[in-house]
Amino acid sequence: MPEPLHAPSRPAPHDGAQDTSATDIGPVLGPADSLRFEHFFRDADAVPEQPLASALQQRLPLIDALRGLFSGAQASVQLRLWCFMELASQPQARLSRDDVNRLFHMLLPEALDSALKRLRELGLLVWDATPQDYHLSPLAQQVHALLASLTTPSSSAEEDEMSGLLAQVAGAQQLGLVNANHLQHLHAQLARLHDGFAEAIASGSEARLRAAQPRFDRALQLVDRAGQALTALIRAEHDDPRLEREARAIGQEQARLLAMASQFTRALQQADRQRVTLGSTGLTTSDVRTWLQAHPALHLLLGDALSVPVRPVMVSPHDLLDVAEGEFERDRPSPDAAAGLPPPAAAAEGALETLSLPAELGALVHQFGHWHALAASAPSASEEGTPAEAHARPLSDAILGGRFAQAAYRLQLLPLVGDAQAQTLKGLTGDLARTPWAWAFEPRHTGTDDEAVALISVGTLRPLDTAPDTNTP
Repeated sequence: MPEPLHAPSRPAPHDGAQDTSATDIGPVLGPADSLRFEHFFRDADAVPEQPLASALQQRLPLIDALRGLFSGAQASVQLRLWCFMELASQPQARLSRDDVNRLFHMLLPEALDSALKRLRELGLLVWDATPQDYHLSPLAQQVHALLASLTTPSSSAEEDEMSGLLAQVAGAQQLGLVNANHLQHLHAQLARLHDGFAEAIASGSEARLRAAQPRFDRALQLVDRAGQALTALIRAEHDDPRLEREARAIGQEQARLLAMASQFTRALQQADRQRVTLGSTGLTTSDVRTWLQAHPALHLLLGDALSVPVRPVMVSPHDLLDVAEGEFERDRPSPDAAAGLPPPAAAAEGALETLSLPAELGALVHQFGHWHALAASAPSASEEGTPAEAHARPLSDAILGGRFAQAAYRLQLLPLVGDAQAQTLKGLTGDLARTPWAWAFEPRHTGTDDEAVALISVGTLRPLDTAPDTNTP
């Protein structure tokens, strides 16, 4: 059974981007459609011997799903990822089309249909025709596990460079699902951190050391917290020898990072010894350097010391070369062109579009005012009954007319008549609430001659200035 749509189906918008992954190698290895992973190797038989290549070969459906999610324009990719992550975060196992429409009510129907269509084509979202609902496939759970880090705030991701890897390794070790690839990634990250901190120490720059110190302290805390998991990996018996080798390599890298703590401390102490205190003010050369770096205009510090002020500009040779090339190549205005102002021109006519209330609200306020004027100017009808009954009108006179939606809207506006809170509002809503009329329903229906409404509740409308005191709206 086809999937129900609440909006007319339209063709999915084109993403505006083409797959150019094999554009630069197509002429050498052949058309992109016929390329295989083995074609990039000198010896195709050596591919299964590569652990990472073999692991990727087993995850081709996952790779194809990621390719489908991330192909196309940036806005389209962002839309698909947002819809996918929202669907994956829902607590329900199955979602009907109405649930999906309510979840993405802020999206245009064409955009939602395009995103859902792509997710179904990739096998991430499954439409079950029997219960008429959606559910995520097992492949979608794997993709969500890979993309979960995209929802992490950027600030925490910058501060904790290893938190994700260490959490993955520690969690996998507790579940018995750790593999050598996890440890290789962690080993590479530890090595990169060690090299970055070593360069900061070798530079001797106090500014670089101060900037790297919080990151170094954070890295030591994370490594120390994950030490138990790494120790358990080393002591455990594994069938894969690569797992034990990688665990021991990480232990050595961890020891190198811990040994660097003393080097970091000595480098900071050396920077402190080179700091000079200026007189009895307590200011040091580090304070002066920091102040000078933050000063907006150093040339103003010369004051009247020179008859011709000097404005130093600190640039490197390649910056000078770039500026010179840009100066020669930039477009200059033609000296023959007129330098006067353009001739006057009349401004184009425009229209200011503002949000307006439905016409039925104003028509209802006008109708009540017209009836009240008729009731006030009509002669006394006490011989026909009470004054209130003489001027009373059936509820259908104010409700019926036009389409069913218009009549239903007017019926929904009736509770505003006489509402104390709404009477303080300005505009048509307040005017309707301040209308001197009272309304009352009866627990029965009556037929109508209106072509849009067959039955309507029986009710009456009475003006307040002629209605008896016992009658309440």
